[in-house]
Amino acid sequence: MKEVQAILFDLDNTLMDRDQTFRSFSMKFVQDFLGHLNKDEAARVIEDMIIRDADGYRDKDGFFTELSEVLPWQTARSAEEIRDYYDETYIHHGAIMKHAVAALEYCQGRGYPLGLVTNGSRDIQYGKIDLLGLRGYFRTIVISGEVGISKPDPKIYQLALERLGSTAEKTLFIGDHPVNDIWGAVRAGMDTIWLKRNHAWDESLNVKPIATIQELDELEGII
Repeated sequence: MKEVQAILFDLDNTLMDRDQTFRSFSMKFVQDFLGHLNKDEAARVIEDMIIRDADGYRDKDGFFTELSEVLPWQTARSAEEIRDYYDETYIHHGAIMKHAVAALEYCQGRGYPLGLVTNGSRDIQYGKIDLLGLRGYFRTIVISGEVGISKPDPKIYQLALERLGSTAEKTLFIGDHPVNDIWGAVRAGMDTIWLKRNHAWDESLNVKPIATIQELDELEGII
């Protein structure tokens, strides 16, 4: 590993446990809108929503339109109504990733300036960050919906590096998505650590992380 002077983190399914967050949201959604279903039917709808969500990588407009069309409504809901409900309630279900706070405190204690780079809407992502109490750990937070650039576009990493006051060669990126976090950051010149979650490694990618971890507490043995 190159000399590290700064560290950038991803948010969803890296510092925030998105699996738990979306499951909690889906359970409340079904409770609020599909209360006529019995326990088994409700459980099947929740699992179906999770599959259709595709770990958050579905286009939201398409996802909400699909839910409006396929869910077993007693009183039909439009895609716009579902979006409004999502925008108002989703962030309140945010769950911190196991070992995330300890990992951030360890990195901060070693003197590394920290940054966060995440795709998503400004309000939703800041809502998650503040609910989880993470904002104070970061010198810079770059959100795609706020800056108009999304991972894996190299420009979003470059913007984060400029704000962090570091260079790609001396910055480490930690994230869960093989393309958005690892491929994109390596192409921008950074070493990376892959937190293996829901996405299988794509062997066609012409990059590799310097390490693969299953849990964030493994960072202490690497950094």
